[in-house]
Amino acid sequence: MSISSALNAGVMGLNSNSSRLSTISDNIANSSTYGYKRSQVDFSSMVLDQQSSAYAAGGVRVNAFKDISATGSLISTGNATDMAVSGRGLLPVTDGTGVGSLASERSLMLTPTGSFYADQNGNLRTQSGLFLLGWPATTDGEIGNVSRNSGINLEPVNISASQYTASPTESIDLGINLPVDATEAGAPGDSYPLPIEYFDNLGRAQTLTLEFTPSVPGSGYSNEWTVQAFDSAGNPAASIGDLDITFDDSPANGGRIQSVNATNGASYDSSNGRVTLNMPHGPIEIYIGRPNDSSGITQLSAPFSPTAVTKNGAPIGDLQSVEIDDDGYLKAIYNTGFRRTLYQIPVGDVPNMNGLKSLDSQAYSVSAESGNLYLWDAGSGPVGTVSGYSLMESTTDIASELTDLIETQRAYSSNAKIVQTVDEMLQETTNLKR
Repeated sequence: MSISSALNAGVMGLNSNSSRLSTISDNIANSSTYGYKRSQVDFSSMVLDQQSSAYAAGGVRVNAFKDISATGSLISTGNATDMAVSGRGLLPVTDGTGVGSLASERSLMLTPTGSFYADQNGNLRTQSGLFLLGWPATTDGEIGNVSRNSGINLEPVNISASQYTASPTESIDLGINLPVDATEAGAPGDSYPLPIEYFDNLGRAQTLTLEFTPSVPGSGYSNEWTVQAFDSAGNPAASIGDLDITFDDSPANGGRIQSVNATNGASYDSSNGRVTLNMPHGPIEIYIGRPNDSSGITQLSAPFSPTAVTKNGAPIGDLQSVEIDDDGYLKAIYNTGFRRTLYQIPVGDVPNMNGLKSLDSQAYSVSAESGNLYLWDAGSGPVGTVSGYSLMESTTDIASELTDLIETQRAYSSNAKIVQTVDEMLQETTNLKR
């Protein structure tokens, strides 16, 4: 039996080294494949129950696996939608059938990197047919509550609906000074108009004019102003909101707002210092300042000075490009300079990365050996950040693979010699009968 077991061990050695040669061939062939994870083999001996009279060779067993936990070097590219995870973790993707499927029926896969481009439908995909998945953002850039243990809230990343966008103005901050001398007895009482351009929900530019009129007393200073708001989108001659503002002239709080009375459709919240005006496209909040606060509108002995008037919103814009930041937020950049968050791309992780099931095109799927999937925010927990303009190189080291190739060749030849020697010994045994 010992001669037979030696023959069996030699054959197993040939098979094991053949498997190792296959992994080396794969590694060398994919040495320039972006995102490729090196294949490895793990040899383990097999031991049979031994008898005292003879030794029986158990042979060798081989297990091949992908070293998915290894990370390759990142190289810079000129494409904004080239993405790679810098560190541990993988990007969520799906195949072509998953684009139009329900989330519960979609095939969820993971990949370390991808050179994505927008196809004819606006979906970001790779040349090999992997479609990027992400959590869609609301118009204000928020993601909301999403499931992190499954891909139920993930959607194929599509940028066609964002080709044109308009961001309506919802907030205006006023940093202006009103001249205290205008409220002095004998002052002419002239109004100070302040036109402010804003954008409606169709991206059209409109003008909101605030007219500041001082109250002129018979003697001393009144420190009182009337503010009327006129909107060019409606009736430019009709006020859409009035304010009566009184300023403090005490040594401690001189020049600061003392009280505000809002009428004619306007409302004032003293806790945040904002006035709300109802516009045709929706309400606009105007920050004028809180009582006894130094920011917002002041009344000092200086000329009328609208030094800091800011607003949000943007006119209609044409999509110029999309970029992804380190936190995984995919943002659209328009020719007006406006930036809008479209999606958040999470980074998937499992307890045993090497237990993932390998698929085509450097993609992987969750298996029983890998453990459950968890979708992290990029750069949080154990996962790395998402790098745009980058691709991950193959983890193959050509020098190491060529060294392993020589070792495998020698080992295969040695096992073949075992088979040859056992054959000669059996031949000698057969010749004993003659």
